[in-house]
Amino acid sequence: MKRRKFLRGIGSILTALGVTEAGWLQLGNSYQQALAMPTNRKLALLVGVNQYNQSPALAGCLTDVELQRELLIHRFGFQPSDILPLTEEQATRQVIETAFTEHLVKQARPGDVVFFHFSGYGSRVQLASSLEKAQNALVTIDGSFETRNGENVNLILEETLRLLLRSLPTKYVTAVLDTSFNAANIRPSGLRIRNYPQVFPATVLDAELDLQKQLSQNAKNYLPGFLMTATSGEQQLAMEGLFSGFSAGLFTYALTQHLWEATTATTIQVSLSQAASTILTLGGQQQPKLLNHQLANHFLPDRETADGAIMGIEDDGKTAQIWLGGLPPQVLEYAVNFRFVLATDNTTKIVLLKRSGLIAKAQIDPVDASLQVGQLVRESIRVLPRSLNLIVALDSRLERIERVDAISAFATVAHVSSVIEGEQPADCIFGRITRTSDSASPTRYGLFSLGHELIKNTVGEPGEAVKVAVHRLAPDLQKLLAAKLWRLTANEGSSLLSVKATLEIVSSTPKPLIQRETLRRGTLSATSPNQSANIPTLPIGTRIQYRVQNQSDRPIYLILLGLDSNRKAIALYPGRPMEEANTIKQNLFSIMLSVGASAIIPQTASGAGWVIPEPVGQAETQLIFSIAPFTQTLATLEADKHPRTEQHQINKLLNPLEVAQALLQDLHNASGLGETITPSDSYVLDMNAWASLNFVYQVT
Repeated sequence: MKRRKFLRGIGSILTALGVTEAGWLQLGNSYQQALAMPTNRKLALLVGVNQYNQSPALAGCLTDVELQRELLIHRFGFQPSDILPLTEEQATRQVIETAFTEHLVKQARPGDVVFFHFSGYGSRVQLASSLEKAQNALVTIDGSFETRNGENVNLILEETLRLLLRSLPTKYVTAVLDTSFNAANIRPSGLRIRNYPQVFPATVLDAELDLQKQLSQNAKNYLPGFLMTATSGEQQLAMEGLFSGFSAGLFTYALTQHLWEATTATTIQVSLSQAASTILTLGGQQQPKLLNHQLANHFLPDRETADGAIMGIEDDGKTAQIWLGGLPPQVLEYAVNFRFVLATDNTTKIVLLKRSGLIAKAQIDPVDASLQVGQLVRESIRVLPRSLNLIVALDSRLERIERVDAISAFATVAHVSSVIEGEQPADCIFGRITRTSDSASPTRYGLFSLGHELIKNTVGEPGEAVKVAVHRLAPDLQKLLAAKLWRLTANEGSSLLSVKATLEIVSSTPKPLIQRETLRRGTLSATSPNQSANIPTLPIGTRIQYRVQNQSDRPIYLILLGLDSNRKAIALYPGRPMEEANTIKQNLFSIMLSVGASAIIPQTASGAGWVIPEPVGQAETQLIFSIAPFTQTLATLEADKHPRTEQHQINKLLNPLEVAQALLQDLHNASGLGETITPSDSYVLDMNAWASLNFVYQVT
């Protein structure tokens, strides 16, 4: 198909769908500009659909397209004219398939980089012509959800997509699918689900069969590059989250955020492992998957690490619009008064004034007319309010009287606020335990993750009143708030303190599982080449340890906090040997690493390591390093009167919220900026003063 015919053909399709002429001209002009570019090139096709005709609307698919576009331009060197977005009414089956052929297959040359992304519903179809199991399919804007007697269904079959990918003339291919194909009944969730659960009996459109036949003539017998999917199994569900001012796919947001931090030494397995950890902490249960039939490590950034980019200059250089896609999701909500610097020059100060979604308005100091759109920026100072609350969403299935009682009860719990599920971002959900078939059975209440996974040990007795349940849950709410606070210290991609930590299985030859390190200073070795893209699973009874290294130019101190697989708060109690503890008033002491030193924690009287206890479930730890001793944190740990018999213990934390607040105060003191930066009711944290690394694993 000639270019003019292709453009005219898609133009008529979009016109029929009601797309404006201006919108089409912008799309067509981008395509024509892309055709004029020389090779070697980087080509991208990004597809996102929110407003489906016959199903509940999604909310984050257009944000996903935006997240990928800004990442590709600012961190991976794609030209804007080489990125073709198809969103909403543009994203028909015919337009997507034609654009893939014309924009990617026919333009790409050997050695070019090709990127494809899809965000929207996925589904399953049982083809009338096939006795095999149902096939996966991407649901386009014109996809039909109401088929009868095996009629045609207007979807893109996974087989067609694979043929399109195999038809590309380059091996440097990356495809990302933020959708899922689960045919089972979907239970309610606090997160939107990108999955249409029914299996449709259908026949394939003649046009689809013709395209498959045409593609199969020249398609390779293997998938080039790699394919990343939002889920690693047919039973998992791709979800999207509600954040502060926007929605996005959990997978796309987590992946792109970590790719902003990636270096040329970071493998895609590492970025996926980090994304998987972030998804779990955001309440999702899905785990991404990497399919690499012919894996080429080609998807590498060609610019320095960053947290965002300048999108516009205003007021004669006094203010700027800043894209913040590289900030950790849990941190973005509080991104006001943060300080940034240019990635290539730390003399220009950028102060965030206000934020709307992923874009902030910032003040430039000094006024610098030489700033340019596209320059990368890095976080230098984080400002967190001291009055942070835990946000509890009330399950939408609660009766009106239950919601009224819950709102009243939560108003009396310190540091906790309640919202209606789906209306505002939240940290967890308060809801009713699913009743049995006996509708008269007494109601029970508990806490859930945003994906509606029941949080262990939060279920009350049958017949418990709502207000009684809320007050019973107060200690659990304080624990969840504590975890929220120490997660807000995460700064692996921003810290200027050079540290590395590896989670290992203790054996004669320690086996590394997860390696984390700060990325802006030091060796930038990224991680062990054997690290899996998935969350590691560890059997109960496994002995583990953390190997920590100080690669900075000054002594550093460390502390460990976390949640075990029983969702209980834990901490490292760095006790003195018993003979010293008997003669020294303070039992706990700071663990210090001198310049260039390494250590194994925990170190106990019986040897290195910590035996993973029951039960099965997800565990999470936060290793936090500082240039100053954790004076207040240790004093608060000492005050909980927890019995200690070993030199180092990882044990239950009795006062998690007080410890988390003391931790932030210690990092604030170490930064030494409290009197120079307002507001005074905040923790002011300097990236030169601390580093915080997150580890998530599954206990089986």
